[in-house]
Amino acid sequence: MAPPATPSAAPDVRPPRAAVIGTGTIADVHRRAIRAAGADVVGVLGSSPARGEEAAARWQVTGYPDLAALLADDRVDVVHVCTPNHTHAAYTEQVLAAGRHVVCEKPLGVNAAEAERLAAAARASGLVATVPFVYRYHPLVREIRQRRIDGEFGTWHLLHGSYLQDWMLSPEASGWRVDPARGGPSRAFADIGSHWCDLVQWVSGETFTEVSAAASVVVDERPTADAASFSADSAADAADGPRARVETEDCAALLLRTRRGRLGTVTVSQVSAGRKNRLWFELDGSLGSAVFDQENPETVWLGAEYGSRVVHRDPGHGSPEQRRLSVLPPGHPQGYADCFTAFVADTYAAIGGARPEGLPTFADGLRAARLVDAFLSSSRTGDWTKVVPA
Repeated sequence: MAPPATPSAAPDVRPPRAAVIGTGTIADVHRRAIRAAGADVVGVLGSSPARGEEAAARWQVTGYPDLAALLADDRVDVVHVCTPNHTHAAYTEQVLAAGRHVVCEKPLGVNAAEAERLAAAARASGLVATVPFVYRYHPLVREIRQRRIDGEFGTWHLLHGSYLQDWMLSPEASGWRVDPARGGPSRAFADIGSHWCDLVQWVSGETFTEVSAAASVVVDERPTADAASFSADSAADAADGPRARVETEDCAALLLRTRRGRLGTVTVSQVSAGRKNRLWFELDGSLGSAVFDQENPETVWLGAEYGSRVVHRDPGHGSPEQRRLSVLPPGHPQGYADCFTAFVADTYAAIGGARPEGLPTFADGLRAARLVDAFLSSSRTGDWTKVVPA
């Protein structure tokens, strides 16, 4: 089995020991990535003592009754915050104040003000504080970025694409993300559009500075129950309960302008049948174009004026970063879980003193929060709205 994706420049130090706040699906993704990166999970904190103890038994770790108990455990070097959005700021501020490194799920807060507080606290602490914009860790994403740096595509003409899902297609699908008090005032764009924007900005080298946006709610009412929206059985159970008017968008369309005056467009949807996690982008330049599809991450399409070609992931060829992150031979597909492992490994390498390329930090989380704020303002007014610079 291939070793975890750790930067070659990382000092030879003991891997940090982690605690996880949260017991849901994304918390388990973090747990697996922590262990795959060669580190230990020492404890977990749930939304209630019972949930925490149940997860602790499954994970074979310590279950904490509350945050104070977690922070009193001197084994814990880094805390992963994997809870509903409205709790991110309170947990993360206390973790930083206790002198622990932190990985906080996006968004950093339910508004830009919360994200600004956390980014400032992280800067003042000197601790490592990262956000899982993990799509940066697809090897071929790194390949496109390096080719851009090397000048292969010339100057950009247009940046465009989409991020489409279907998990909210059923009118019975629900969950805490639908509730603006817990998920925040934006759903589809804040949840997945922020990933697209982070990825395209990082790969292209452009920064989105203005937004003209529209949003739509296509399912007017959904169950109020915290149904597990990925489960048909739980969705059916929720259908028998009370319903509430939906206030957060199912779909969004954005026209974007970058600092250099280039245009971008992105379509975001959580109600597109058959699309599971189709993050797709095309970057069109004066000398060439590049296309990446997250659901088919083993190849990229490169276009030229008189032809095109497909490039495959290959640890023996391409940019140093593409080769570093290619932990399996060609033809053995890598995917999202490998990206998450590489992100966690780079976070832990940074804790050890290394400076991994492309590690997404709270500064990136703040930039995303300000872009969400601009999206919300523009979708209400219909006007071009400036993004506050991070």
